[in-house]
Amino acid sequence: MSIVTDLLAKPGVIAAGEYAYRGDRFSYRGALSEEHARMASIMCRATTMSVNMEASMLESLEPLNGFMPPRGWLVHGPNYSVCVVANVFCLLDNSNSSINEVVGFMRQALANIPADMI
Repeated sequence: MSIVTDLLAKPGVIAAGEYAYRGDRFSYRGALSEEHARMASIMCRATTMSVNMEASMLESLEPLNGFMPPRGWLVHGPNYSVCVVANVFCLLDNSNSSINEVVGFMRQALANIPADMI
């Protein structure tokens, strides 16, 4: 099974997918239209690039601060959340999911993905 298939089996996961760090490809499964999945992959890539820039800036202010290399990010809203680890994204319905379980699973499943791809 792929990580996307495994994520979709978790309660509350609306959609999951992968995006290329170069921004030229993406794949997804779940309750998103092709256009919304494309926009989600663009947003995830752009935010990942921003998080990496911010972590690099923090590293320059305080070396060995523990933020480098960043492994992912999440946005937790009142109804929905977006979780990204490496180049995998997951959209959650907060009322039906455990964000801790999903993020923990993603961290474990993607622990060996190189962080120097960005």
